[in-house]
Amino acid sequence: MIIDLPDTTVSKISKALVNVRQEGGAVALGRVLTLIIATRRGVEEEAIEAANDASREHPMRVIVIMLGDQKSPPRLDAQIRVGGDAGASEVIVLHAQGPVASSHDSLLTGLLLPDAPVVAWWPAETPEVLSTSPIGRIAQRRITDASAQKDPAAWLSTLGAHYAPGSTDFAWTRITRWREQLAAVLDQPPYEPVTAVEVRGAWDSPSTALLAAWLRLKLDVDVKYEYLSHDEWAGGIKSVRLERPSGVTLLERPSPAVAVLTQPGQPTHDLAFPRRSLRECLAEELRSLDPDVLYGRVITEGLELLEPATETHG
Repeated sequence: MIIDLPDTTVSKISKALVNVRQEGGAVALGRVLTLIIATRRGVEEEAIEAANDASREHPMRVIVIMLGDQKSPPRLDAQIRVGGDAGASEVIVLHAQGPVASSHDSLLTGLLLPDAPVVAWWPAETPEVLSTSPIGRIAQRRITDASAQKDPAAWLSTLGAHYAPGSTDFAWTRITRWREQLAAVLDQPPYEPVTAVEVRGAWDSPSTALLAAWLRLKLDVDVKYEYLSHDEWAGGIKSVRLERPSGVTLLERPSPAVAVLTQPGQPTHDLAFPRRSLRECLAEELRSLDPDVLYGRVITEGLELLEPATETHG
């Protein structure tokens, strides 16, 4: 069900939510958090769809806020989505312009679930300093996506300087499977030290640098990482090469959805390694609302230990 509320107020939106709850049953019961999605027109539906899918694992209230021209006449348009149009959540979409658009606190505070944690997600453009931004100040967890920025590499280089506990980025979430697989490899015989590491990925893949920084921290060896041209590799991480006295371990994607693991003296293994969807990344980040200490170390310490990436041109 979709309810449109043109030229409205926060008070009227709250009353409409109460009416929906009374008419349709206990819609809001069982909600475990409030997710604020700060975005712009044109990209909001993809983010809402991801939140709706993730809400089946994490029932929540989703508040989508889109800010228009602050010089325009003051106006707040809203839309409430429940039931089949909202997954296991309830979605409130806010379009604000004029002076209303500059008052984040008054727009959001009255719509947050009481006594529930708040998570903020910026699917596209992002404030330079998350923790001190109007929305970031009211959120326990703050999620960005380096791959959605105009210059992912430049954006990545600023994360460490502005990091605060509770912040994270989907470029980090996307390497969870890589980290799990590489940790599993190093947990098995022959238990030899890694002497050299090489990570390769697409030219616009911030996850490549984060994986290299994680390996640099964990293994305490020099890590080389290389950005491949679009002709060589279309997107994401291509391969990780670990050198040990007994030989080379290689985890490499021959295609975007599959990885091949090659180890000395062992049969080759084909593994499912598709790029993770927005829904999967969001659901993982919502499983634990505590600060990700390891991510904080990777972007504040690990990235600084890396030598500049090399690039290929094709």
